[in-house]
Amino acid sequence: MNIEPERRRRIARQHLATSQLLGVDFIPVGRTASSASSDGSSGPIDSSDAARGASPVVPVAGSLFAASDPAPQSPSELAPDQKHAALEELRARHDAQCPHCTTARGHTRTVFGEGDADAALIFIGEAPGAEEDRTGRPFVGAAGKKLDQMIEAMGLRREQVYIANILKSRPPDNRTPLGPEIDGCSPFLAEQVRIIRPRVIVALGSPAAKFLLRTNEGITRLRGQFTTYVDGTLRIDIMPTFHPAYLLRNYTVDTRTKVWADMQAVMARLAGR
Repeated sequence: MNIEPERRRRIARQHLATSQLLGVDFIPVGRTASSASSDGSSGPIDSSDAARGASPVVPVAGSLFAASDPAPQSPSELAPDQKHAALEELRARHDAQCPHCTTARGHTRTVFGEGDADAALIFIGEAPGAEEDRTGRPFVGAAGKKLDQMIEAMGLRREQVYIANILKSRPPDNRTPLGPEIDGCSPFLAEQVRIIRPRVIVALGSPAAKFLLRTNEGITRLRGQFTTYVDGTLRIDIMPTFHPAYLLRNYTVDTRTKVWADMQAVMARLAGR
């Protein structure tokens, strides 16, 4: 693509700014046909290359939902205001009927989920933590702040996406959710997804990815590759990536670069590439 020099420099500066928001020290190459190597992998571009206007071009803010070929709407899809009402009804039903959350002990309140009821993108984690239990909101602790930075680096605002967990109540001592807990609570998550019908799901961490993809593979093997979330006739692209809490515990250039590359792939998919 022949881009005039000033526009090329502006785009390069924008890439650098968004990468720095995520804590990435250089700009990873997006997974595009032009940037992939012969073995299907892609490598980093040094920031000095980006400053000179090197490719690839990442979708800019405001363009993520303007796909050239939008996915066809399902006949059962609700209008945005109907989706909001349906989610509120589901929230009330969950709090009254969830086999797990109505019998579990040790949590202060349930954490249903929040965001745009008509979001094109959903982030799904495993369960609320201490701060989430205190506030009733998902991803508001240290990991939540890192997720906010990731969302901002993608050119989005938190209120433009939807954020939820498999479990709606905090497990004791923040342990990993158990099978029976997931079995009791997860149908409400599946219904959230059916109501919102996003174009892409980001599975944050191994428990979320394993549940959503019905697999025993670990997140290291799963991350970075689009697969499909299947619920009856509903098919949604899903990108597994490291949980923000893992990112904070392993704050290395390698880990940060992998997460940012995953988010770039999500941005490209939302842009219709």
